[in-house]
Amino acid sequence: MDIHFTVPHREDLEELMDIEYAGFTPDEAATKEAMLERIEIIADSFIVARDSRDKILGYVVGPVIPQHYINDELFEHTIPNPPSGGFQSILSLAVHPHHRGKGIAVKLLNELEKMCVRYQRQGITLTCLDHLVPFYEASGYCNEGESASEHAGKVWFNLVKSLK
Repeated sequence: MDIHFTVPHREDLEELMDIEYAGFTPDEAATKEAMLERIEIIADSFIVARDSRDKILGYVVGPVIPQHYINDELFEHTIPNPPSGGFQSILSLAVHPHHRGKGIAVKLLNELEKMCVRYQRQGITLTCLDHLVPFYEASGYCNEGESASEHAGKVWFNLVKSLK
């Protein structure tokens, strides 16, 4: 499968939201307003995987933050990324249901890591549910234990990949 990576565009919002809703429960998923804010404010850390016809296959997005771990406030408000340094967070990594199991999520993580090295980020940080911990560990992320996050009323785990 031919895959290329782009930044998101405002006209991608509906397609991105369809994938977001397919990948997360209603309590976990970003709102349309939050996703639009991410497109407009942090397109520089929002990577979209597309096929040869430019259909969206999946995406990864998150702001660059000064701290080692994600906090719940990040899901509500987006601020611009600093030009270098900090930790790249992942708020959403989602792949269209018809394209899961094809390695697209790993390719998105790899593309994000390349971008982080280019901008001298200290590492990549995310929270995930228990069943996803092995997936991230297989990509070199370290499980640093239970997160303080109360997002969607679930138990989340801090996973971090150091780049320094």
